[in-house]
Amino acid sequence: MDVVPTTARNRWKPFCFAAVFMLSASAVDCFGRNQDNELTFLLPAGSSECFYQSAVQNGTMEVEYQVIAGAGMDVDFTIVSPEGVRLIVESRRSDGVHVVEPTEGGDYQICFDNSFSRFSEKMVFFEILTEAPGGDAGGDEEWPMLDEPDGSLLEYKLEDIRDSMDAVYRRLDRSRQMQTVLRAFEARDRNLLEDNLWRVSFWSCASVLVMLCVALTQVYTVRKLFDDKRRVCT
Repeated sequence: MDVVPTTARNRWKPFCFAAVFMLSASAVDCFGRNQDNELTFLLPAGSSECFYQSAVQNGTMEVEYQVIAGAGMDVDFTIVSPEGVRLIVESRRSDGVHVVEPTEGGDYQICFDNSFSRFSEKMVFFEILTEAPGGDAGGDEEWPMLDEPDGSLLEYKLEDIRDSMDAVYRRLDRSRQMQTVLRAFEARDRNLLEDNLWRVSFWSCASVLVMLCVALTQVYTVRKLFDDKRRVCT
């Protein structure tokens, strides 16, 4: 086993700390420019709302939506390309996931329509995930040009560290997306349970009142049967 002198190891420490610091700073700057969007909004009755999302040429765009509150739990959904072509058209759906690939350069129009409902407003959650061609929205181009030092840097390469940080970021971002979708499911289920609780409570109270009225009517009827006011002559 080769023994590395302590002075040699100490000589590499400043370079190692500097490289890791530069790489971490560049990663923070790269990951800060996220192209994923999510929104929860209230869609009034008899109206429609449209949103616009910019996309690059030959990229990928994923749109997921859910109706989390409102009578019927459904809306009309449409995706229109920058050229004005309707790519996705759905009628009275409560949720959906759609992927547009490859995308055209320009602004996509994403519309939610509640015009078929005259009285009930809807609460809608949607999330848009965009990805540049050839991988994630950032890619290696967003990393600054870092020159690797000659030789071995404590048997680690900057490229390996960069790949590991990219993989961790992708997994964390996917976990965040899944948690957001699960929170939307939870909100929709909670609203549905609260609405059902009100209905069950109302009809339970109505049933109890009807049972009390029937019971009182039966008691009164039975008493009237045995209530004989005629006089008996002896």
